[in-house]
Amino acid sequence: MTPRPGVDVPDHRGRTGLDRAGRDLDRNPDVVVRDVELTSQGWHVLRRTTFDYRRRDGRRETQQRETYDRGNGAVILPYDIGRGRVLLTRQFRYPAYVNDHPDGMLVEAAAGLLDSDDPPAAIRREGAEELGVALGPLTHVFDAYMSPGSVTERLHFFAAPYTPADRTGPGGGLEEDGEDIEVLELPFAEALAMTRDGRIIDGKTILLLQWGALDGPFAPATGTR
Repeated sequence: MTPRPGVDVPDHRGRTGLDRAGRDLDRNPDVVVRDVELTSQGWHVLRRTTFDYRRRDGRRETQQRETYDRGNGAVILPYDIGRGRVLLTRQFRYPAYVNDHPDGMLVEAAAGLLDSDDPPAAIRREGAEELGVALGPLTHVFDAYMSPGSVTERLHFFAAPYTPADRTGPGGGLEEDGEDIEVLELPFAEALAMTRDGRIIDGKTILLLQWGALDGPFAPATGTR
């Protein structure tokens, strides 16, 4: 048999055993994984998994699901409560562009993959790289699966204060990673309005801004809207 990159021999990222993910899962007695097929491994990994599933009426059936594994990530809402502002980004997103977005330029909260870091370290890294800011104390808001029908990624949501004195550089991301990120400092009220009129249509950003208005630093009991 020809050695399979990512399975029997290292792929371009040095990974092997990519077809093993999920084979030992036993936390749900109604699900028994039968086979995991590696269908694509670029920077991230696409798998097709075959499993037996026991329905609520007791019948068992065999199902297949494709899962896209890009690792987990973290996202941050930096806020300046004194000036009533937040830091966001704008960058080109091809998947949105090819799916009817006018120009693919999305306004978003800064985010990134964890890679080998824990979530707090990862989001401080992204704050420095994308926003050019040294974040203050982190508040862990919640964790969420953003597209659980097909994508394995779990996002860790954070918020943190900042002031103009905490700006450490221009931000913009890493050019070697193809990033070309514009940093936006917006009044919180305007950012929240952008979620209502369609100027912000990124899910993670909408969640953080609504949290900021309902339970976070700009909630009526703790700040100004």
